[in-house]
Amino acid sequence: MIRKSVTAKILAWCIVVLLISTAAYMVVSIIIVNQIVPYFIDITSLQQDDAIRSYESGGPAALNEYLERLHRYVPVQHFLTDAAGRDLVNGASHAELLAKGATRFQSGPNDVFVTRSPDHHYSFIAVSPRRSMATFLPFYMLAPLAVCLLGWALAVDVASPLRKMAREVERFGRGDLTVRLDSSRRDEIGGVSRAFDNMADRIETLLTAERRLLQDVSHELRSPLTRIGFAAALTKTAEDREAAADRLNQEISRLAELVNGLLQMTRAEGDPSNRVMQEVSLPELIGRVAQDCELEARVRGCELTFRLGTCRQLYGDYELMHRAIENVVRNAIYYSPENSIIGITLECTASAAKISVRDSGPGVPDDALPKLFQPFFRVDPARSSSTGGVGLGLAIAKRAVAMHGGSITAQNVYPGLLVCIELPLANVG
Repeated sequence: MIRKSVTAKILAWCIVVLLISTAAYMVVSIIIVNQIVPYFIDITSLQQDDAIRSYESGGPAALNEYLERLHRYVPVQHFLTDAAGRDLVNGASHAELLAKGATRFQSGPNDVFVTRSPDHHYSFIAVSPRRSMATFLPFYMLAPLAVCLLGWALAVDVASPLRKMAREVERFGRGDLTVRLDSSRRDEIGGVSRAFDNMADRIETLLTAERRLLQDVSHELRSPLTRIGFAAALTKTAEDREAAADRLNQEISRLAELVNGLLQMTRAEGDPSNRVMQEVSLPELIGRVAQDCELEARVRGCELTFRLGTCRQLYGDYELMHRAIENVVRNAIYYSPENSIIGITLECTASAAKISVRDSGPGVPDDALPKLFQPFFRVDPARSSSTGGVGLGLAIAKRAVAMHGGSITAQNVYPGLLVCIELPLANVG
């Protein structure tokens, strides 16, 4: 279908343009030739005057020398005759040419131009082989051949990548999410190919994340729902019903935390048009986060310390940034031993801001560092609901930071874990 609509159309347009341009060229050629004829006759008159002067000053020998010299520059036969048509060089008769009585006429395969002296004593004849349109036909045929070849090459150059694109898009539509066009072209077709690749990357990421999220959610919901069922049953049969009710409330809180975390991830990956972008003061934002986390830190006997430098404002989503920094700080509080210090540092350059949060906990195994920001990842997957969260806090922080064009990393600092958030200060809305 593509070949018919693209290749054939390009060739058809090339042929139509060729026919129109050829016809126009031929019309213009005829007009130009007709306009050149009067000038050619004038030039012939000048040549006649020179020939007469050569004859009258030096006789037939001088005339012959002039005509030979003229022939070297103008490859046309020239004759100077008397009034009766006798050649003044060799005495041959050209009376039949003069009998036509016309300035320009055809004689056999030749075009003949005749001029006469004002006193009618001399006639100057120029005989040139006639050039008909058929003479130039082979040259005209070269142009259609070249245009057809170039048109075919153009059609193939346009249609081939489109056919490939159609095949690959069809493969992608059948579920092969690894399909990419990988075009190196710099024209519009290359632009469409790269746009498709970007779209395919995004779709593959979203679908893969969705599948993984569904698997993780189904796994994560199974345990708290089962425990809620057991806890609800215990409230009916347990001797200490108050303890059973506390256990039920604990499981419900854990499930609510999981659902809230999933909603936060959805918010972080939602429609960018729904984000509220504004100027954000990072020192004020970090102070607000510390205030929100102060009670939790006090319960664990931890102290939050600050080292905040001056920093120009960031343009971003206040709530997303608050959630990202808060999740990192709460994670540090949770893993810090009692009566320890959690340090929060803000350093700024002309183009970026760096927020560092360091705890005094045990850190994590080095091979687990790259996985810390994956959803539902736990360093200790066997820990119970009473000793751990749902593994979404750092994943939410990473996605919120990434949406602002930044990055988040973690490293062991012995003792403790250092999490660094880097954000560009240029507008990223």
